Amino acid sequence: MSEHKAAIHWQRNGPDFLKGRYSREHTWTFDGGLTVPASPSPSVVPAPWSNPAHVDPEEAFVAAVASCHMLTFLHLASRRGMQVDSYHDSAEGVLTKNEQGVPWVSAVTLHPQIVFSGDRQPSPAEVEELHHRAHQQCFIANSIKTQVTVRSGS
Repeated sequence: MSEHKAAIHWQRNGPDFLKGRYSREHTWTFDGGLTVPASPSPSVVPAPWSNPAHVDPEEAFVAAVASCHMLTFLHLASRRGMQVDSYHDSAEGVLTKNEQGVPWVSAVTLHPQIVFSGDRQPSPAEVEELHHRAHQQCFIANSIKTQVTVRSGS
């Protein structure tokens, strides 16, 4: 169907790599040309070996889940004649340890706030059903084992 690419670049910048004293800052470059500064989460690797101002893989994962859900939701709403004016989500991910003690993003909770306008105002049940279908059809949700929960405020 399609391919999606990202180039990851890291460069050693000091003599203490073997002692574990090195910056983990790196970049992600996407096929459209955008380069994003990245780093591990300071909760995983403390500063100065991480940079809290950069995107970390866990928050990028949460953003990918939330973005895919939103895009699928918008598509489904438009196909049903429901005018969406805005969609805001403050998604949260939880890092826990699995049975082997390995950390993983075990849960993502979406908190979408959606504003509709026009003649076709969905009922709360219709919004819930749209979220259910969006989750079923989201490419990212279909690619992960993480529990995804939607707590809709609209």
